[in-house]
Amino acid sequence: MMQIDARLPLRHCLFGKSYSIFSYICSMTKRTNIGLDFVIDKLTNSIENIVTGDSFPTEISVVTRENIKLTTKKNGWVFNWLTEFKQPERELYKLTIVNNPDIIQGLLSVQVKSDHVYMHLIESAPFNKGKTKMYSGVPGNLVAFACKLSFQRGHEGNIAFVSKSQLIKHYEETLGAIHFGGRLMIIETQAALKLIDRYFKNQ
Repeated sequence: MMQIDARLPLRHCLFGKSYSIFSYICSMTKRTNIGLDFVIDKLTNSIENIVTGDSFPTEISVVTRENIKLTTKKNGWVFNWLTEFKQPERELYKLTIVNNPDIIQGLLSVQVKSDHVYMHLIESAPFNKGKTKMYSGVPGNLVAFACKLSFQRGHEGNIAFVSKSQLIKHYEETLGAIHFGGRLMIIETQAALKLIDRYFKNQ
């Protein structure tokens, strides 16, 4: 059973709005039965080649049906991105290196809410995981984009996601995220601006 921090008030302010913390956390965890477990390996200015240290400028664009055909478990992806693609309320984005649009470095699934952007899934490409990964900085890049999207949709950079319990502190330290209660994490305006400034300074 999910544990609610007894130190938190019954009603709490999330992005300037008052919610029953129990009902909000329950609603989020019902929609997301797994917690996100991406690791922020490094906050870079783009993405970096692990071996050479070279940086490569990136771009983020909408995932197409052709892309989904390649992002399968058979090809080493963990999550079922076809299922995500079929959810009409969700938006899927891919991270690629500039001038190399066919090689997907990572994927992101988000949903624009009334006052924030909710991250459903985030995953680095199979070749960007583990000790032999090719590039670092992919997860941070995608989270920064979610913050940027939140600003574009009028939500002041606010985003939220459900974390694996063991990664709560990691997200607090690397992303400036706030532990809202249960396993729910939020990133508010100031922390969002820092991430955007790192990855999208000239955009």
